[in-house]
Amino acid sequence: MNQQLLDLYSDYLISSFGPTTATGLSAILDGAVSHDQITRFLAGANRTSADLWRVVKPHVRRIQSDAGVLIIDDSIAEKPSTDENDIICWHYDHAQDRTVKGINFVSALYHAQDVALPVGFHLVAKTEHYVDKKDGKAKRRSPISKNDMCRDLIEHAVTNQIPFRYVLTDIWFAAAETMRLVKTTLERDFILPLKRNRKVALSRTDQQAGRFVGVDRVVLEPGTVREVYVEDVDFPLFLSKHVLTNEDGSVGVWYLVTSDATLGADQMAAIYRTRWRIEVYHKSLKQNASLERSPTRTVTTQTNHFFAALCGYVKLELLKPTTALNHFALKTKLYVQAAQVAFAALQELQPIRLAA
Repeated sequence: MNQQLLDLYSDYLISSFGPTTATGLSAILDGAVSHDQITRFLAGANRTSADLWRVVKPHVRRIQSDAGVLIIDDSIAEKPSTDENDIICWHYDHAQDRTVKGINFVSALYHAQDVALPVGFHLVAKTEHYVDKKDGKAKRRSPISKNDMCRDLIEHAVTNQIPFRYVLTDIWFAAAETMRLVKTTLERDFILPLKRNRKVALSRTDQQAGRFVGVDRVVLEPGTVREVYVEDVDFPLFLSKHVLTNEDGSVGVWYLVTSDATLGADQMAAIYRTRWRIEVYHKSLKQNASLERSPTRTVTTQTNHFFAALCGYVKLELLKPTTALNHFALKTKLYVQAAQVAFAALQELQPIRLAA
């Protein structure tokens, strides 16, 4: 990995406000680094999750805490105008309830001491081609499920000796296999949301007899915790119900389960709210680190641009304590300063003044 070019390119992604190209970076540097050098950098060996860990490891070690949490989630960087390939393809977006074209990625975000750093990632590569029996259309799929990617990221966090107390995910990653891995194999705990129709048993006896009910049918007062069991998990879970009032006045219900018998309902909710940091991470990657603004065309250059955007996010996150600015405020500050320089340069050119 060319560390100098990675630093220059990731700085460029942070400071750019339009498309990010090798020509654009070379022009900013007055040709000190050529277009060809940047192109070769992007076309080099694919940067991986292991490369990311080497970049963030010293920063994680400075902020790590036994009270830290590991947050797993996926997102899609939309690339509607880019040719389809193994990583830029069609994915179902639950947030938009439709399929979108782009890069689907799964990240592990470590949160400790109010700092959130990515410590691993997987790009969803749909390398298998098949014909859908329902509609007869040719489609792609990944040979590895996103739940498998989730578990791999959790295991690698433990292998890398990252201390964390809880694993937090959204509903789509609350699989029984993940629960068993975290609690039984890795000896950590989790706090996960359940779909309202997820089946639970109200006792070990009911579980063994196959008597399950939808979680929304469990008699449970908000703010209380009840022991339940789910299929294929041989230890009890502790369920809490939370009633939320949305901005539009509508009321939503949130069901959380944890493997930690010591947590009360309020504690569960407070810890789980930390999961919103990965939503900020996704938004900042796209808006502040130019994740979606590269015209790269090959899997390798797209992968390495993605990796550099992750490094850009890391830099923004590490700048927060020294600047007292969040990512979006810092990006706005850079924009204002760039506009001031452009305005001053225009004045020196004595622009034409329009007659009244």
